[in-house]
Amino acid sequence: MIASASAAAARIGRGTDARGWLDRLLASERFRHWAAGFPLTRPIARRRARALFDLCAGFVYSQVLYACVRLRLFDMLAEEPQSAAVLARRMGLPAEGADRLLAAAASLGLVARRGDRFGLGRLGAAMVGNPGLAAMVEHHAVLYADLQDPVALLRGEGKATGLSRYWPYAGASGPEALGAEQVGAYTALMAASQPLVAAEILESYPLGRHRCLLDVGGGDGSFVTAAAARAPHLRFMLFDLPAVAGRARARFATGGIADRAVALGGDFLSDDLPRGADVVSLVRIIHDHDDEAALAILRRAFAALPAGGTLLLAEPMAGTAGAEPVGDAYFGFYLLAMGSGRPRSLANLQALLTRAGFVLARPRRTRLPLLTRLIVATKPATPQTVNLS
Repeated sequence: MIASASAAAARIGRGTDARGWLDRLLASERFRHWAAGFPLTRPIARRRARALFDLCAGFVYSQVLYACVRLRLFDMLAEEPQSAAVLARRMGLPAEGADRLLAAAASLGLVARRGDRFGLGRLGAAMVGNPGLAAMVEHHAVLYADLQDPVALLRGEGKATGLSRYWPYAGASGPEALGAEQVGAYTALMAASQPLVAAEILESYPLGRHRCLLDVGGGDGSFVTAAAARAPHLRFMLFDLPAVAGRARARFATGGIADRAVALGGDFLSDDLPRGADVVSLVRIIHDHDDEAALAILRRAFAALPAGGTLLLAEPMAGTAGAEPVGDAYFGFYLLAMGSGRPRSLANLQALLTRAGFVLARPRRTRLPLLTRLIVATKPATPQTVNLS
């Protein structure tokens, strides 16, 4: 069998380069059949078969998670392990439906069988006390609908998507005119997921040496509020659409930081940013915009900073080692459905920062690069020629 497989490989590889030979070898049904039976290659073949099946079945897995979140199953199991009958009653499901959901969730590590009861699985336990993740799972119902025909989406043939309506600023010609009801849903979603992101940024880059931070596109003030708790000496400015800034002012008042945090309304694609801060933060902003708009935002941030000022750019990035599918697959298609922006690599972002005039655009380590990465850039202390191309 080894000899026949080698002969097949030799026939496949004859006259081709090494990479083409390998591609043809892996695509050969005869070689795959041999690899699945040969003791040394059998584990690899089985892992790859499972990985391919998981890709095919991934939508079903995500719907199992969605059902668990929507039915608040993880919160119930956080109380104590419970029987299928009790869980069925609490979830409002018939016994057969509950049995089917629990079996599926157990196979995915979301719940765990404990004798005749069910408890939290390791993945399900991570959902407890994580409202941002739960909110994102529920929000994905909009994304699933938009991805019903991904080929049409890639060709630009589809009608207006649910995500473009959910994030109305992405396609609005005058986003500053959006009302409170139009910005409410996405602002709440961002606020729910912000605590984990804020913790990553603030642990990677303490703000102790700064005197005033300007958070551009800061939403309802979640990041400013987290930063204010860690840096009691710091003053803050937040800049976002007028309707969103109104929500931030209310949060600052409720949180007791209105005496050192001000929220200003405007459009960072057309308006100058307020001056006076020595550090500017862009948290999950740049990847929402195409290159021309992204560069315009960075140039406005550059203009708002004093000489020697600091820019913090934080977002998930394409090509992140160990998290490639997050930046390239998930955000690649999410932003496509949204109708604006694209995931960028560290090198792509550094190039944009250089074009905007910044220097020393260097990454800072975060604990969970899958969640967010951070670039710290500096405005030169002495005037330099800015690349306007």
